[in-house]
Amino acid sequence: MKKTLFALMVLIFGAAITGAQVKIAFVDSEVIINQLPEAQAVKTQLEGLQKQYVDTITVKENDIKTKADAFKAKYEDAQKQIEAGKLTADQIKALESELGIMQEEVQSLDQELSVYKQNVQKLLYDTQVELFKPVKEKITKAIEGLAKELKYNMVLDKASDALIYGDKDIDITFKVLDKLK
Repeated sequence: MKKTLFALMVLIFGAAITGAQVKIAFVDSEVIINQLPEAQAVKTQLEGLQKQYVDTITVKENDIKTKADAFKAKYEDAQKQIEAGKLTADQIKALESELGIMQEEVQSLDQELSVYKQNVQKLLYDTQVELFKPVKEKITKAIEGLAKELKYNMVLDKASDALIYGDKDIDITFKVLDKLK
């Protein structure tokens, strides 16, 4: 945001010095996306995909909870039996081994779930980017066409603080590079 604002100020100041008039406009891409039927279709598709993953995660979480509860019950029962002196040393050793295996299983399932959640999050993000790409391209082309028609030099996006369209006549990128050489 600060970089965009700074660049905009430099551009306006430079235009004021040269006497050129710079026409600037902005759009709110979130409003456009919320009104566009193609975007709504993509959102619906993403929500369906997300629901599938949430359902799978819920099943895995319930499995972990069931196994953790079984471990806790077994552990508490073992503690009571040990305190009551009902178990032999061999039985205690077998119980400790069994409890260790149960604990490792719960921890392993929990780690697997964490990795699964991260993978799902990345997959959903990548899918969102891929599905919204044609929608964003359509919006950008419409903005560029309108900007040229209405003779705007640049169009900013209120939702993302980004430059969507910039007239090549006001682009000083290569002048800056020349100055740096």
